[in-house]
Amino acid sequence: MARDLDFSLTMQDLETLLVPFLSKPLSLDQLDKLGTYLDLLIRWNAKISLTSIRDPEDIVSRHFGESLFAGQQLGLEHSETLTDLGSGAGFPGLPMALLHSSIRVTLIESQQKKVAFLREVIRALALANASVYAGRAEDSALKSQIVTMRAVETFQSSLPIAASLLAPGGKLALLIGISQAEVAKREFCKIEWQQPIPIPQSRSRVLLIGQN
Repeated sequence: MARDLDFSLTMQDLETLLVPFLSKPLSLDQLDKLGTYLDLLIRWNAKISLTSIRDPEDIVSRHFGESLFAGQQLGLEHSETLTDLGSGAGFPGLPMALLHSSIRVTLIESQQKKVAFLREVIRALALANASVYAGRAEDSALKSQIVTMRAVETFQSSLPIAASLLAPGGKLALLIGISQAEVAKREFCKIEWQQPIPIPQSRSRVLLIGQN
């Protein structure tokens, strides 16, 4: 039987909060691991700045829900490698690694405190398909079939870096505001962009997917 979460959320609460973001439900094991991730995030966030969102329900919706929604839209089961640029607290890369254990996920993060957090989550969740690159993306020489980017502070200057990590025929997946989607399409006209996909429970955030 799955355990109850700390911080006044039960496993049933977690499942209910994720319903708007998922086309098919998570397994009990996946839900349990997301619960562990949530516990760790809230505890570490009290010591280091991982997210400005403090309410557990909002964390589930904004961070876990959006990441899982993007993962299902991307069809992760058809790809072998994914790189999450500027992973921060692990979104969207870690929930995507949890969603499909067959895809190898690399989290790029240069801040050492966040690197320590990411590695602790990977250890606690026993995610054999996830690893952390502790450094700058420009120095990584990584090439992946999917590259994700979400909520980076220097969006426009990070776009070329994200594109450089793509393997031939790869997909670039951006969780961004609708105005940023226009910037991406204008700056990278050689990438074949899909129509922006509205993110559930958001008025202005979209998932923008492009293929090189």
